[in-house]
Amino acid sequence: MVIECKHVWDYISDYLDGTLSAEERETVQRHLEHCELCSAILDSTRNVIILTADDRVFELPAGFSDRLHARLDEELLNSNSS
Repeated sequence: MVIECKHVWDYISDYLDGTLSAEERETVQRHLEHCELCSAILDSTRNVIILTADDRVFELPAGFSDRLHARLDEELLNSNSS
C-alpha cells in the first residue's frame, strides 16, 4: 500500500505513541524510509514532545517580555492599517 505525505502527517502522533495497527505502522515506516520531508516532520514532532516534557525552566533575557509586547503591538498596528 502506498501512502501520501498528507496521510502520514495524520498518523505521526499515533506513530510516536505506538498506537497504530501493525499494518498502518509498517506502511508509515516504509514511507518514512524514503521521504525526507515526512522524516523531518517526525523528528521535529518528537523534539517538540521531548522539549515540552522537560521540566526545566529557562530564564528569559532581561527585558524580553517588554520587547516582545512592543513588537506584537507594532505588528498589530501594521496589520490593522493594511
